[in-house]
Amino acid sequence: MNDAVLTAAGLDSATLGDMLRVAGSPGFDRWKEQIQRTGGCSNPIHLQGWTLTQDKTTGETLHRYSTDTEPGGRLRVACGNRRASRCPACAWTYAGDTFHLIRAGLAGDDRRAIPAAVRDHPRVFLTLTAPSFGPVHNRPGIRPCRCGTRHAEDDPALGTPLDPDTYDYAAAVLFNNHAGQLWQRFTNRLRREIAACADLSQRELKEVARISYGKVAEFQRRGAVHFHAVVRLDGPDGPDSPPPSWATTELLANSLRAAAVHAYTTVTVPAAGEQPARRLRWGTQLDIRPVKAFGDGSDITEQAVASYIAKYSTKAAETTGSLDRRIGNREALVLLGVPDHTRRLVEACFDLDPLYPDRRLLAWAHMLGFRGHFSTKSRQYSTTLGELRQTRADYRAAQERAARGLDDIEPDTVLVLASWQYAGQGHSPGEAVLAASIARDIALNRETAREALHDHLALEGAAT
Repeated sequence: MNDAVLTAAGLDSATLGDMLRVAGSPGFDRWKEQIQRTGGCSNPIHLQGWTLTQDKTTGETLHRYSTDTEPGGRLRVACGNRRASRCPACAWTYAGDTFHLIRAGLAGDDRRAIPAAVRDHPRVFLTLTAPSFGPVHNRPGIRPCRCGTRHAEDDPALGTPLDPDTYDYAAAVLFNNHAGQLWQRFTNRLRREIAACADLSQRELKEVARISYGKVAEFQRRGAVHFHAVVRLDGPDGPDSPPPSWATTELLANSLRAAAVHAYTTVTVPAAGEQPARRLRWGTQLDIRPVKAFGDGSDITEQAVASYIAKYSTKAAETTGSLDRRIGNREALVLLGVPDHTRRLVEACFDLDPLYPDRRLLAWAHMLGFRGHFSTKSRQYSTTLGELRQTRADYRAAQERAARGLDDIEPDTVLVLASWQYAGQGHSPGEAVLAASIARDIALNRETAREALHDHLALEGAAT
């Protein structure tokens, strides 16, 4: 194959040669099967070891497995990274789990003992934004920006400062860094506001009502974090108990507004070096919308909200042009082509780190200072990601037992011995291209199945 063809395919001769080596190896079919089982993982973990299944009573060997028979003597398992920029395949699984977690808290889930009655509880979709740190290019399409230009939706100038020299980069990264504390103060204040609306003390409120939530962080184009959250008002025992009669969606919405603007819902950052003391608070743009049931004609449905939160659970600061891993020095920002506005935010983290050593701004510079969890929930909102992963693992284990003819054997009568060691991670250049092709095929099959299901449901709806 000549260089022109290789260039058109985006491959160099070394990568092509490695692809041919992998595809022509005796273990290619098994390698392909391993990658398919990971969902097309971009950076699989390699394991070496063995497992032995025996009957506890007789000592009979029921099944034996060793990686000695695998391609390269290794078993490849999914990396499990949530970031779509690192591994789209594993991020798809993470987003799916987040979708089920959020939707279970909105519509219920019989398998996880979350009653469908939660649909009758007051529940809203809340968005808390960051304050202004200086004017930025915005308002695409409808009205011209302050700069006089009508920006297109994909204009890279959107979210960047009109005047970078006057933009408060230090305040921007300090806000990101303290966003988790602001959320904690907000939820504490929310309980006080609800108690006040119901003419109760906070202790009395605990006896009749409980606040539950699931939230996700999103980076705006300007590099500031804001939070999307589902907030639900339950009875004292969580989703299993109905809220009191005075608990309405309107009361919840009013309490959220009051909590967001209250003076208590702030974080004070002391002066340090040339940096002045700051009081950080939420921005004035506050969006609160009631969540409706699926199919009632509303845009803010259980399905839509769960999909929206799941979408952002796999993204982070890389959406602003930052890197998806830690940054060692300023030179890397130039070498890797980080956009100017994002570069200044990262450099602000570098500059502020010695002034606020307890905030670990240098370690979180690639996240523009944000150091919280991207996706969190209150304890009784719904199920957990761990439970969802365990359900998937149990299903896979049942499949394996059936394939080995062990599904009729009681688990308590079986002894499983195993020894595993970490043996590496990732793909060779040729393997990476082939794995990406497998991942695309899997994604296409999923999309085809989803469209077929959608058409089927539409036909059923038309028939009724």
